[in-house]
Amino acid sequence: MAFSRYIMFGYMYSRPDTVPELTRELLDYGRVHDYGIAIAQAHNLDGIANDVQGNYEEALTHYQKALLAYEEAGKIKGAANCLANIAAVYASQGNYAQALEFDQKALARRKEMGDKQGMAGSYNNIGLIQREMGNYPAALRSFMSSSAIFEELGDDRHLSKALGNLGIVYKDQGDLERAKEYYEKALRLKEKVGEQDGESQVLNNLGEIYLRQDNYAKALEYFERSGAIAADVGDKGVHAVSLGNIGATYAEMDRYAEAVAAYEKSLLIKEGIGDKRGVAHAIINIGSIHVESGSTATGLAKCLDGLEQSEELGSIPDMEQACECLYTGYKAIGNAGKALQYFQRFVAYRDSMYNEDNTKEFTRIEMQYDFDKKEAATQAEQEKKDAIAAEELRRQKVVRNGFMGGFALVALFAGIFFTQRNRIGKEKARSEELLLNILPEEVAEELKEKGEADAKLIDQVTVLFTDFKGFTAMSEQLSPKALVKDLHECFRAFDNICEDHGLEKIKTIGDAYMAAGGLPVPNETHAKDA
Repeated sequence: MAFSRYIMFGYMYSRPDTVPELTRELLDYGRVHDYGIAIAQAHNLDGIANDVQGNYEEALTHYQKALLAYEEAGKIKGAANCLANIAAVYASQGNYAQALEFDQKALARRKEMGDKQGMAGSYNNIGLIQREMGNYPAALRSFMSSSAIFEELGDDRHLSKALGNLGIVYKDQGDLERAKEYYEKALRLKEKVGEQDGESQVLNNLGEIYLRQDNYAKALEYFERSGAIAADVGDKGVHAVSLGNIGATYAEMDRYAEAVAAYEKSLLIKEGIGDKRGVAHAIINIGSIHVESGSTATGLAKCLDGLEQSEELGSIPDMEQACECLYTGYKAIGNAGKALQYFQRFVAYRDSMYNEDNTKEFTRIEMQYDFDKKEAATQAEQEKKDAIAAEELRRQKVVRNGFMGGFALVALFAGIFFTQRNRIGKEKARSEELLLNILPEEVAEELKEKGEADAKLIDQVTVLFTDFKGFTAMSEQLSPKALVKDLHECFRAFDNICEDHGLEKIKTIGDAYMAAGGLPVPNETHAKDA
């Protein structure tokens, strides 16, 4: 309805407090004329207006009424959008289990309709929640599904969001190069479509990469650029994140007073917009700085508060950080029992997010995604060639019908057709050859026949595991920064050694380094190589 669009684009984000006066007219019209869609739209608009203002309970009430009205009117798309809106409110409240449930319901409705745009949006939303819950392989799969559909639709604006989210997952897993690759792709697309608020998010993400690489000047530059853009466009959420990242950078530089000041500014904004997860995260960061700077009692109180809030939200990454803070604090004051308790919880949370199974699943998802993209490109190219051949055949038929007596001419066109068909056959063979360059022949054939490939057993390989003797004891003596620096230097040396001896690096897991000889191509020297 035109009136609902007028409300949405004329008042929703500039004067959301005036929306209920306008929707009342729409609601009255729907009731008088028994027009359920008008009733649904009125409640949905009221839900959005309350959502924008942070009135989450009121927003949920209106979204639920809108959902019921859409379902009674048989409008699946409207119902799916309401389900997604309800999920977004639960996510804002930090209720990730409920958010995931409603986003999955929205995805099911959108699949039922064949709504690809909506499906891509649902996959992206689901990935965001899975990441908050620490389920990184599932988040990776969801973001890849989202980006593949947006790319197919040519939707650069939303594709940039999905690519940025893929970068975040890789950053969380410590793969900074892959993260940077996705962030830069996202930034190029956001600049292309002129999306300033999205640009500020990606600048934040790139700043985090520089922070991880100890390039503090560059990190601060990106965070400050991000914060300035976010403040300019009124994006309080991204502005708060920028301030938090500035605090993290100052903490790494041992400028603790400036770090706490930046975090407290971030906390104030997050409290104002009702970002529960952001509030817990900021409190834990402030507590960690107090512990690190020697104000242990203050730091422990903050981290205990942050842990309690994170447990209510089910945010594993924040629970991990809080337990690390508490372990460090209790160890500093000589409370060995409490220190051990929180160290064990810290390790358990860390291992649940960064373990060998997750690593293998990441690799499998990446390979499947790359294969699907190459297969789709090959198929599109072949379809293009088939269309050219079909058009050529059509033209040949026109000529043939015009010159029925020209047998020689018909023969000539037939020759052209067969030449074209042979050329297509050669191109298809070339596509097959390219596929075989990516995968072993039997795996490629199995993928073409079944759409998936079973794992294959190679009889003889040598798997090399290394870890650091006395790592746990050493980790208790070194600061986290020094520990990460030492691990980085050692693992980089291991990379060079493996390359020299023809070993395939599998992954680093905590302080362990895993590589294999005799992969991906079996050989007789794998044991000697290892």
